[in-house]
This record gives sequence, structure tokens and C-alpha cells, in this order.
Amino acid sequence: MRYPDGGGLTAEQRKRREEVRMRAVDLFEEDGEVPCTARELLVSEKSVYQWRRSWRTGGPEVLCSIERDQ
Repeated sequence: MRYPDGGGLTAEQRKRREEVRMRAVDLFEEDGEVPCTARELLVSEKSVYQWRRSWRTGGPEVLCSIERDQ
């Protein structure tokens, strides 16, 4: 889900979150288990399951932050 205002996050915070999601992609490609991935990235398992599902259907691009002109 994308918000036009970046979810109230600064550009630096959005960048950091994207870095976490891209690290998750690396772990998905290594067949990392969801609980281990969540612990390593300090995020919820629910987030990891959602990211993995999105990654499987759309590739890593779907987990990138998108700057949109409104």
C-alpha cells in the first residue's frame, strides 16, 4: 500500500525501509525461513510473509519505494 505523502515518513526513513525490504529479498533468494528473516531484520513475521508473497508474484521491483508526483 502506497501513500501519496510517503506514509508520513521522511525520505531517509523511506530509504531505510526500502533497504530492509531489499535485504529481505536477498534472504528470500537464499531460501531463508520467515521467522529467521523477521528476527534478522527486526520486523514482524507478518511483514515478511507479505513481502515474500509480493516478491514471488512481482519480483523485487514491487518492494521498492516509489516516488510519485501527485
